[in-house]
Amino acid sequence: MNFDAPSVIRTKRDGGALSDAAIDWVIAAYTDGRVADEQMSALLMAIFLRGMTGAEITRWTTAMIASGERFDFGDLGRPLVDKHSTGGVGDKITIPLVPVVLACGAAVPQAAGRGLGHTGGTLDKLEAIPGFTAELSKNRIRQQLSDIGAAIFAAGDLAPADRKIYALRDITATTESLPLIASSVMSKKLAEGARSLVLDVKVGKGAFLKTEAESRELAATMVALGNDSGVPTRALLTDMNRPLGRAVGNAVEVVESLEVLAGGGPDDVVELTLALAAEMLDAAGLDGVDPAQTLRDGTAMDRFRALVAAQGGDLSAPLPIGAHSESVPAPTGGVMGDIDAMAVAMAAWRLGAGRAAPGHPVQFGAGVQIHRRPGESVAAGDALFTLYTDTPERLAPAIAELDGGWTVGPREPVIGPLIIDRIG
Repeated sequence: MNFDAPSVIRTKRDGGALSDAAIDWVIAAYTDGRVADEQMSALLMAIFLRGMTGAEITRWTTAMIASGERFDFGDLGRPLVDKHSTGGVGDKITIPLVPVVLACGAAVPQAAGRGLGHTGGTLDKLEAIPGFTAELSKNRIRQQLSDIGAAIFAAGDLAPADRKIYALRDITATTESLPLIASSVMSKKLAEGARSLVLDVKVGKGAFLKTEAESRELAATMVALGNDSGVPTRALLTDMNRPLGRAVGNAVEVVESLEVLAGGGPDDVVELTLALAAEMLDAAGLDGVDPAQTLRDGTAMDRFRALVAAQGGDLSAPLPIGAHSESVPAPTGGVMGDIDAMAVAMAAWRLGAGRAAPGHPVQFGAGVQIHRRPGESVAAGDALFTLYTDTPERLAPAIAELDGGWTVGPREPVIGPLIIDRIG
């Protein structure tokens, strides 16, 4: 059949379902430049407003996978499992999680991303380590999986259609579309070669989707996409109303991850790391191993050092920290109330930890240190937050973003469970 962009856009604009052939055509044509950005933008807005059926989401995901290479590392003889988070504030979980799972006997091929918006992505955090590179060839990924069992790499040739569409979504106010989120995540994850997948789907103020109902639907959609593609998939719904841990940024999150790998670190970061590790090990068919033991005995830290060294990083070199800092003091004593995750995220973005547009550099040393977490006691004058940046004029706007995003009062806040539910 012959297709043209206006006809495909019109079908979705008017509430119709796109045929498999139409989806295959528009994804391929956009990837190779026969459909213009303006036309794809119009189609994305029509999808945002009209939605997609389950069959459309499945085909859209399949077409994006087909736009590039699909890795297969099944011949390596290791149980291959991966994890993906829908993104949060202070969400450095990949950094301690991958070496924990490695130390328990599984292998992890992880395609990760750079951030767009309020904070850096996993690659931005890891690239704060001097020398670390995520630009790995397929052959190098294969060799690294064989040698040490893990690689954390830029998606590269995986789902190139998604890379183009993702950039458009950010500048056309279509980021929060559930079908587009689900297909974006799963196209890359299904292409990277893992044999099973665990999803961390965030709920709350610092998440893409703010309501639990929306996040549940997203989780169920992605679980179905994975299972239907022959990759056993499950998801945890986790709270993202307040930041994870005490650090938000790039290098500051690496520091906190190293604390976790050394057997310490914030309780919530440790809890989520171990919960996701347990799910990944179960999905990989590895029974009778205790992921917590790898933090106690140092084997997870050993695996992380090997992973960083394999990708050119030097953990003995100092991590960058912003040359300029300012603290926010407590105006009164009491108990730290709730902390709004998005307020902290926007402060980190103002400091330079995130991007305003694709390709913009991030400041590896920019970030927010949280000194008092919800429920902890506070004395008047205590530092509640410290903000770091290499650009001093960013400090005042960042502090302004925090205004109204925290409280100190006489009573502890009500804090719900970190792990809300399991799907799949």
